[in-house]
This record gives sequence, C-alpha cells and structure tokens, in this order.
Amino acid sequence: MEPTPGIRIAPSALSPEALRGVVEEFVTRDGTNLAEGEVKVAQVMRLMARGEVELWFDQTSRTCNIIVKPQP
Repeated sequence: MEPTPGIRIAPSALSPEALRGVVEEFVTRDGTNLAEGEVKVAQVMRLMARGEVELWFDQTSRTCNIIVKPQP
C-alpha cells in the first residue's frame, strides 16, 4: 500500500487562533512546556510568515507538521 500524500495547508486557511494552536502543539511535542515554548512559537510563526516553513496535514497520523519548505 502506497503512503497517502499529505495535504499542504495555507496558514491563511486557518483562523489566527487555530494557527497558533497548531504551532503550539507542534513545538510542545518534544516535551517543551508552553511557558518555555513561547520563543519557539514566535520563531515558527516568523518562519511561516516569511514562507520558509510549510504546514502539512498527514492523513495517516491525523497530525499537522511544520516542515522546511523544499528549495527548487
């Protein structure tokens, strides 16, 4: 069975609150608590605003991931 490709999600497709929630969940996966993670959240939000990272939904795991945008 071939893996199902992920779905890229434009940050503008989410409300600001939902986008922040996805980013918060992503940066706290490694055990970082949110109080310490505020710096990471701000960094990821800046990278996303500059188009350096992308938001992807994995249909198999039903999770959102933030990945570095592939270079052409």
